[in-house]
Amino acid sequence: MLYRKIEALIESHLKSSSKKILLIDGARQVGKTYIIRYVGQRLFENFIEINLVEDSLGNRLFAGTKTVEDFYLQISMLAGSKMKQKENTLIFLDEIQAYPHLLTLLKFLSQDDKFTFIASGSLLGVTLSQAASIPMGSIRKVRMFPLDFEEFLYANGMNEIAITAMRKKFKGLEALDKPIHDKMMDLFRKYLLVGGLPDVVNSYLAEKNIQAVREIQSEIHEYYASDASKYDKEKKLKIRRIYDLIPSTMENKKKRVVAQNIENKRGKTFGDYQDEFEYLISAGIALNVQAISNPVFPLIESTGKNLLKLYLNDVGILTGILYGNNIRAILDDEVSINLGSVYETVVASELIAHGYKLFYYDNRSKGEVDYLIDDYDSLSAVPIEVKSGKNYTVHSALNAFVQNEDYHIQKAFVLSNAREITTNGKITYLPIYYIMFFQNPAGDLKNLQF
Repeated sequence: MLYRKIEALIESHLKSSSKKILLIDGARQVGKTYIIRYVGQRLFENFIEINLVEDSLGNRLFAGTKTVEDFYLQISMLAGSKMKQKENTLIFLDEIQAYPHLLTLLKFLSQDDKFTFIASGSLLGVTLSQAASIPMGSIRKVRMFPLDFEEFLYANGMNEIAITAMRKKFKGLEALDKPIHDKMMDLFRKYLLVGGLPDVVNSYLAEKNIQAVREIQSEIHEYYASDASKYDKEKKLKIRRIYDLIPSTMENKKKRVVAQNIENKRGKTFGDYQDEFEYLISAGIALNVQAISNPVFPLIESTGKNLLKLYLNDVGILTGILYGNNIRAILDDEVSINLGSVYETVVASELIAHGYKLFYYDNRSKGEVDYLIDDYDSLSAVPIEVKSGKNYTVHSALNAFVQNEDYHIQKAFVLSNAREITTNGKITYLPIYYIMFFQNPAGDLKNLQF
């Protein structure tokens, strides 16, 4: 079984005395159902699982369920013999976005406190906005992501002792010994090929077959695209078009989305596609990085409305689109291959999974800096530049950024393939794999409490 960090959070919540119902949000195929089922069946004698998408396509037992009494009656038809006490009965509502009215009902199920509940779904940001009443004080919403690089290391046999030792090195800004660095870079490059979608990782571990890996990634990529297309008939072509544009947009020098390219119509602005962007981001299949021109802490107060970068939620899907079955483009670190967009995708997915909101610096005259994150210790922004090539010390935009006294920058990072860790002024150079240890100390704020 794949190690998932969220397992400890789920177990802790289910064992706690909290009346809040845990709601796991996230893109499809990231492993939500599996991990909830695994924890739930281990902790509870009576585990009841209801897939509400299947119900909506079949008997529609819960389509008109509006009261606690009616809900219990419907559950009893399916699993009445398992409905015991709160301490030993867990009811898992999977794919709850199929019935927005059940999100409202969660409040009353929480207040009734008769059984233990957990729910999961995708597009929950959109679904909550459609609910008749947001269940304030009754839900704890947590987002789940594909396996991050640390989880991928565990999947490939690395143990907690080794990872803890590396984390200590990172905190002390110490480089790894060359043999360990080489092993980490080998695993990092394999992560670029495989990504973090559980079905893909399991296939890789079992077969080490790149064609099998790519087939699963292609199926999931197409599923994401078609699922987006059918969700809203009026906007389906535009949603699909934006999603399909992401890989090619990332290969441009300026990776931001250009609104006029979506339908090839001049005069179009981001306001014309607000719902489409919201869908892709809320569905978890696209990661958004917002532009900042005035990097003042907290960064969210300075976001630009009309400049946006989108990344795919899984780096393996991206490398499959870009390079197909040619693993040498990744594993051999080919000089002729620019892996900039691939490295940036990994950094985006790691930072978002570790609790950061993502921003980038955009200045017409001074250039761009790949990422900005909030530093809660110095109450300032921290710029991060990502380099896939050998000239990782060349970064004029970053130099100008850290030297601007108006920005009060205390530190900056450059991530690259280099093993050595050095500091030049405010800029520290780190090996790319150390991104797995960046953790937002305020990251729990992303786990919204309603």
